[in-house]
Amino acid sequence: MHTVVAQPQSLATALRSRGVRHVRDDDTTRAAYSSDASLYRVVPSAVVLPRDVDDVATTLALCLDRGIPLTSRGAGTSVAGNAIGAGVILDFSRYLNQVVSIDAEARTAVVQPGTVHATLQQAALKLGLRFGPDPSTHTRCTIGGMIGNNACGSRTLAYGRTADNVTHLDVLTGTGERLFLGGDGTPASPQTDALRELVRGELGTIRTELGRFGRQVSGYALEHLLPERDFDLRRALVGSEGSLAIVLEAGVSLVADAAHKRMVVLGFSDIGSAGDAVMAVLPFQPTACEGLDSRIVDVVRTRKGREAVPDLPAGTAWLFIEVSGGDPQEVSDRALRVSQIDSAVDARVITDPRQAAQLWKIREDGAGLAGRSPVGAPAHSGWEDAAVPPERLGAYLRDFDELLREHDLVGFPYGHFGDGCVHVRLDFPFGRADGRARFRAFMTDAARLVASYGGSLSGEHGDGRARSELLPIMYSEAALALFGSVKAIMDPDNVLNPGIVVDPRPLDADIRSAHAPSVRTGLALSYASDGGDFSQAVHRCTGVGLCRAENTGDSVMCPSYLATRDEKDSTRGRARVLQEMINQGGANWRSPEVHDALDLCLSCKGCASDCPTGVDMAAYKAEVLHQSFKGRLRPITHYSLGWLPRWARLASVAPKLLNRLVRLPLLSRLALWLAGIDHRRSIPTFAEQTFTDWFQAREPRPSAENARPVLLWADSFTNYFTPEVGRAAVRVLEAAGCTVQIPEQPLCCGLTWISTGQLDAARTILGKTVGQLAAVAHAGIPIVGLEPSCTGVLRSDALELLGHEAAQPVAAATHTLAEFLATLPDYLPPNLQGTTVVAQPHCHHHAVMGWSPDAALLQQAGAELTQLGGCCGLAGNFGVERGHYDVSIAVAEQQLLPAVRGAAAATVMLADGFSCRTQLQDLSDRRGIHLAQLLDPS
Repeated sequence: MHTVVAQPQSLATALRSRGVRHVRDDDTTRAAYSSDASLYRVVPSAVVLPRDVDDVATTLALCLDRGIPLTSRGAGTSVAGNAIGAGVILDFSRYLNQVVSIDAEARTAVVQPGTVHATLQQAALKLGLRFGPDPSTHTRCTIGGMIGNNACGSRTLAYGRTADNVTHLDVLTGTGERLFLGGDGTPASPQTDALRELVRGELGTIRTELGRFGRQVSGYALEHLLPERDFDLRRALVGSEGSLAIVLEAGVSLVADAAHKRMVVLGFSDIGSAGDAVMAVLPFQPTACEGLDSRIVDVVRTRKGREAVPDLPAGTAWLFIEVSGGDPQEVSDRALRVSQIDSAVDARVITDPRQAAQLWKIREDGAGLAGRSPVGAPAHSGWEDAAVPPERLGAYLRDFDELLREHDLVGFPYGHFGDGCVHVRLDFPFGRADGRARFRAFMTDAARLVASYGGSLSGEHGDGRARSELLPIMYSEAALALFGSVKAIMDPDNVLNPGIVVDPRPLDADIRSAHAPSVRTGLALSYASDGGDFSQAVHRCTGVGLCRAENTGDSVMCPSYLATRDEKDSTRGRARVLQEMINQGGANWRSPEVHDALDLCLSCKGCASDCPTGVDMAAYKAEVLHQSFKGRLRPITHYSLGWLPRWARLASVAPKLLNRLVRLPLLSRLALWLAGIDHRRSIPTFAEQTFTDWFQAREPRPSAENARPVLLWADSFTNYFTPEVGRAAVRVLEAAGCTVQIPEQPLCCGLTWISTGQLDAARTILGKTVGQLAAVAHAGIPIVGLEPSCTGVLRSDALELLGHEAAQPVAAATHTLAEFLATLPDYLPPNLQGTTVVAQPHCHHHAVMGWSPDAALLQQAGAELTQLGGCCGLAGNFGVERGHYDVSIAVAEQQLLPAVRGAAAATVMLADGFSCRTQLQDLSDRRGIHLAQLLDPS
């Protein structure tokens, strides 16, 4: 008789068998969670998305049984490697993300750990309150993550750190013990009793080394366990990076938001002088005092145009200062006095709230904007949030600049200067053989420098994998031994986020980009901004996670994540999967997890403009599809939708007959099925007369002597489906005093070939078009495009497919209708007073050209304008393909469909994109019109 030995269950199976409902261990998910916003990469064994506290407790119990590391994670925006681990990742952001309650009278709130800061803020603001700490990642970071790192943000001067705003914590320690830590003291238990005994023997070390200034975040905040602070374990756990306990619920304090605010910008000759001026600013009790370097501002101007940056005072470095209060005159007077500080070379008081918001947005996006060094190389986190006492900030900044020169590194400092906290990203040369050694050398020297100023290695991000190894430079052996003893009491089996603070991993281990081979050969796109390297392109993603934020303003990124709330469907998640593809041996283009991650990418290009680091996932997806199917049979939609202009040209021979045939129910369903299109979609109607035929058949209009020639390019969508848009554009341009011409033959940009990854064909098609338009461009004749996505191809994709030299003249000559009309000094739009317009800018319009000229034109015309953000959800071929319909609808429900339902019958639904108008027609009883039709004088 044979004894049957039971095989141990897999981790995911064991968790499911114990009742944990949402466990993932597929390669796509593990790749998406392999990094946070840091430069480190550790692939987890499994990801748990707990639905309740029981899921958390069960997961911890299994990890304790098996000795498996357990790491808590919120939005994954931590920049020191705090939220990655080789065992189980607990992602609280998916389900445990609710504001449980708000007590307006007591000014407190109770939240689950995965609650996004902005969600709490939105609920509190309705009651005239706010949560004080406000990190730059507030649109996606979670309260649990803020507790983990003791996050601070720009307004710590007024509202304090997270530790100062926590009223209670409900936690599980590393033994599985559950503790409720409130304002009435720390309860007695074997663990808390052991901590009390430990602290009694270490009072001298704690009092002399910890809590010396506000931004001392490195190590454990054991100063809160002193007798004079009533042994406050609640506050001591804040900033412990999930290495001592797991937060299940938190109570936080709220404050009344100031009724009146005023921004002051002070200009300085250099960043050190800006640091020196901080002590002159602080007596005015600013709410915020932020510093930044001119190089960050230059990045914004280069990427988004000079109009994206309001006029700044003279100087190469600035302090952005906010003063606030209840008396508007007192606030104005205080702002004026701040502007008169002698050490500033220039100053400006910002009275326009829109300009103030623009400037604060630049500061808020600092981590992403600094993701490329001034010389164009990738810039990394690692040494990104050191802090010194504010009175020593100027001297520290000058010495830090000298240190960068010694190590031949470049970066631009910015940060919370009023608190002495300095952010920076540096171009560590990880691509070189000695890259990791140079990284270690700099980090060590930088730690010595900040310690010599009595500072902290971390001022708000925590030590993580980047700085825990350096703690001996900052702390004595006695302090380090104390940290180890606390860890042993709270987490004796070293299960909770091991390697953080205590017994750290080497700071140069597990660096993501250091493992990334170059991918340069055989690429279809040029990746000119990334040195021709696809690997460097996908490693643009620094993980700041803006793609996970709720769409605000005119933001587009990332529509599929907002529909699914799945990390793999975010721009960051896709970038991580692509990085893993490369890290695991180069370009395995057909990797199933890569295609899984890219499947729901709408190719909207929103990330190309909205991601602070300039990730262009639409381009990466096109490259992956190109490489995957090169020389192979493609999915049916690549032929049906990818070749749409070709089929439309054939249909133009007998459009009436074809339209009648596809309206027959059985034939229509069969055609949709054969084409790979969802049966709930409709087949668009082919124009009975193309725009080109109409234009060539019309009576030529006499031209005025001073008429300006313009070439109107009718793309395939306008020519074959909506020629009425082209006809309206002709009338608008002629009424504006232009002589309109069109190409002799219809020209295609190859957009549908690009979006389906048929890049060799796209290059041929686009090359022909650019070649024919080049003569027009060289003659100085403007080219006006009508379909935003096609116009975007000439402005952007052509540079990648054909090269800058060949495509740039045409790109420079190509305009949207609104852009071109803005160049005509005598053009006056029709009077739209009393006209209400709800506009859905096309994603490519937003991302490549920008929609501000359209908005300005409509406002000049007197229209009452509501500009939607987000994507319509159709996005070319995406929304009509089988398998994408539900996500397409969910994306449309983010902004477009609610706006349609709330609009009055007379409201004009403005949508320049053929996809946007098609989505409206398919999903509502409203019809969208093009700007040309709205401006049509006829």
